[in-house]
Amino acid sequence: MTQESEKLLTNLYNAFDPFYPLPAGDPQYVDCREVRGDGDITVDLGTKIQRSQRMTCQLYTGHRGAGKSTELLRLEQHLQNKGCFVVYFAAEEEDIDPEDTEYTDILLACTKHLLKKLSSNSKSPALLNWVKSRGAELKDLAQMDVALDSITLESQITLFTKLTANIRAVPSLRQEIRQKINPHTTTLIAALNEYIADAKQHLPPGYTQLAVIVDNLDRIVPLIVAEGRNNHDEIFIDRCGQLKGLDCHVIYTLPISMMYSNRANELASNYDNTEILPMIMVQTPDGKIHKPGVNIIKELIRKRVSIFSPNLSLETGLFENREILNQICLMSGGHVRNMLQLMEEAIQRTEKLPISATAVQRAITKIRDPFRRTVDDRDWPILAKVSRSKEIKNEEECRKLLFNRCVLEYRYFDEAGEIQYWHDVHPLIKGIKQFKDSLAQVEP
Repeated sequence: MTQESEKLLTNLYNAFDPFYPLPAGDPQYVDCREVRGDGDITVDLGTKIQRSQRMTCQLYTGHRGAGKSTELLRLEQHLQNKGCFVVYFAAEEEDIDPEDTEYTDILLACTKHLLKKLSSNSKSPALLNWVKSRGAELKDLAQMDVALDSITLESQITLFTKLTANIRAVPSLRQEIRQKINPHTTTLIAALNEYIADAKQHLPPGYTQLAVIVDNLDRIVPLIVAEGRNNHDEIFIDRCGQLKGLDCHVIYTLPISMMYSNRANELASNYDNTEILPMIMVQTPDGKIHKPGVNIIKELIRKRVSIFSPNLSLETGLFENREILNQICLMSGGHVRNMLQLMEEAIQRTEKLPISATAVQRAITKIRDPFRRTVDDRDWPILAKVSRSKEIKNEEECRKLLFNRCVLEYRYFDEAGEIQYWHDVHPLIKGIKQFKDSLAQVEP
């Protein structure tokens, strides 16, 4: 292999990084509204923030890896262009452990990021006074050596940064921090709101509103905490008053499984809006190829390839033939991250372009395997029924399969202009023997 060929493969491999959300304005971005039920985050969430005369609290959900972070970053830029100062953060990166998350973790993360982003805009002593009132306990939990009578703004930021870092990474301190902070969340919110109110009076020129976007909460793993209830209920239902309590516009991401629980009506009643980002529809409910959706997946691939090789044909230069390209598109199920994973794996198994059918099949087998290990034996018949009916039941087993992306959600408008939702088993699962055996036992 020539040095030039190796460099191209290396660049292509990194172009399909499945864990890199595109920043706003990135040339690789593709508008997928047409094949996602015509949803537009700048309208569905952004317009409510722009026009509401009170503070709003909205929820945004969808399958993990569907592209929510990319859309939220686009919304952040849109709002900033409209005069809204935005504090965006991905909670999983620094602040929470998705395997064990409680409301207090989220509140501390919001406090830290608001402090950091608004430090030059607010002179309110409210948070400082709150820290001093909890001083000795917080110092020990944050493992800091600082004199309370001389604590500075930088020290406050460091303190909350260390608290969230310990919550995320130090299980031995996590519960102790929660036990110390939980009884005082109401007073922390009050102090934070005083800080926010002062900051809103001193925003940079051109900004008239303030919004917080908390990403990656959709990754919080459901844990049963009582009969019929889990940690998702405790965070988004029991603590909804506090989640809504910040004196600014807020958007929280939400696990998609909650939208198909007996809490769905409470979510609709308690929050201003809940939007779902569905999959790119690459097949119709009756199993036919949906060409507009397949073409969008191809465009997602082309945009990444063209950065390094503008004239490379997808059908004869990147892949051996059109059928192999179509196979990648269909096996992704319209799930962006899975498409990126399939591409990354296929490129990894390629020494020289074009990518062969063998490399693609190996990639499919590799990305399929975690699904096989995720599904419990009792879930195969459920998946078979979903595959036949294109519907899911409001049951814990179905919610788990939604959360784990074994079942995907799609959306389209029918001829009457009514929105239609439907579900299907991830195409990667359909090649697994246990699924095929279960499907054969379900009547068409």
